Amino acid sequence: MPLTDNQRGALYMTASMAGFAVEDVFVKAAAQTLPLGQVLLTIGLAGMLVFAAMAARAGEALLPPAFLSRPMLIRCGFEITGRLFYGLAITLTALSTTSAILQATPLVVVAGAALVFGERVSLQRWLAVLVGFAGVLVILRPGSDFSALSLLAVIGLLGFAGRDLATRAAPKGLSNRQLGALGFAMLAAAGAVLLAVTGGAHLPSPVAMAHLAGGTVFGMLGYHALTYAMRTGDVSAVTPFRYTRLVFALALAMALFGERPDLATWIGAALVVGSGIFALTQR
Repeated sequence: MPLTDNQRGALYMTASMAGFAVEDVFVKAAAQTLPLGQVLLTIGLAGMLVFAAMAARAGEALLPPAFLSRPMLIRCGFEITGRLFYGLAITLTALSTTSAILQATPLVVVAGAALVFGERVSLQRWLAVLVGFAGVLVILRPGSDFSALSLLAVIGLLGFAGRDLATRAAPKGLSNRQLGALGFAMLAAAGAVLLAVTGGAHLPSPVAMAHLAGGTVFGMLGYHALTYAMRTGDVSAVTPFRYTRLVFALALAMALFGERPDLATWIGAALVVGSGIFALTQR
């Protein structure tokens, strides 16, 4: 039997999360021999050029006036913040921990939709948001085991949540290709800012170039799949599959980087994912 729209959307979302998880691995690997700013700048420019070429081939404007609208400028600011601090987090901290913290992003979006746009949020969803934040605190472990570097991931998730909220007010009519070019341009901007501060750019080795190419390819595939997912089926049915990213990230972190998440990380991740799925399935 043919798949329903919700089933297709769920498959696209799962594929997207797998793509982003693999992109994180390539970024982390490339940053072991190259400055992170150079990694982000290179992947951002490559992705921007590919999306721009696709837009030009489709006869779409590369710099539409809508890019300068207030919602899009706000979105760009949040995009740069999210990209920059999340990139720092996956480079300086354990990939498994950073990915677990990032899973709270949809919960922040739920809270932001109520506070910024005045959307009605049920008591059940508010309780889920509180449980999700409790899960993040379990992962962060305030106290003797607290690492200030974990706050990089928190700032990153706030940037991504702000980007998603600003997208709701973005002008209609912008294509996926145009938004893709703009998104990767913001990644390049984040890399440029970081590289200007740290310096140290140099010619990458063949292995590093392969890592950069892999990050670009899987980042673009993840973005494309995410766009299709959000335009196929019901958002409440598709969005919970964002949490499959944590499964992919944990598996890759353990297999490739030898990470072994502790019990607190597993418990916190379970709280974040469980509360998020519950919140997104409530009406």
